[in-house]
Amino acid sequence: MFKRTVAMLFLAALVLPGQDAAAPSGDTAPAAEKSYPVPIGTKVLLSMVNSVSTKHSQPGDRVYLETTFPVSANGKIVIPAGSYVMGTITTTKRPGKVKGKGEFFLRFDSLMLPNGVTRDFRATLSNLDGRSSETLDRQEGVITSEGNKSGDVRTVGESAAWGASIGGLAGIGRAPGMGVGIGAAAGATAGLLGVLLTRGPDAVLAKGTTVEMVLDRQLV
Repeated sequence: MFKRTVAMLFLAALVLPGQDAAAPSGDTAPAAEKSYPVPIGTKVLLSMVNSVSTKHSQPGDRVYLETTFPVSANGKIVIPAGSYVMGTITTTKRPGKVKGKGEFFLRFDSLMLPNGVTRDFRATLSNLDGRSSETLDRQEGVITSEGNKSGDVRTVGESAAWGASIGGLAGIGRAPGMGVGIGAAAGATAGLLGVLLTRGPDAVLAKGTTVEMVLDRQLV
């Protein structure tokens, strides 16, 4: 009994003060995972990786974009440049032959950071590249093509001028004035018919186009 007590006291003396004899000296508590909230209203600058147009795109088509400028929160870069954003075309409408414009709606779905971390989120378009001829309804998030009224007027005018020239040549020696008038009317009619049978410009976001999105809800 005396030898056992001495042995236990000897082992207790080997344990350093403040150290738990039952826990290995190399064990450390896992570090707490940090989270960084990105608030509602944060704007993210993106570049189109693929092209989208009302001529070729259909509802359900995927849209791929890449961040071009880092986003920070609480002094930390939380969305680095080069992160990937994936979206979906939800609606499309081709421009009409008589009136109307092409339009489509783009929904943002997920964000993938360079380290592979993926987050689902919700955001809408807030701005388009200044070089783009399309317009953006910021309330609805709909991208619309520009109209082509000036082009239609030019087409009719050019057709009328062409018809007047042909009519004038046909009327030489007989009634040149009448030939010019008839030719101009025929040319204008042909030009108007061409306008009525031709669709307006499609709405397009080409590859490399810069767009800006804004977060609709907090992203962590």
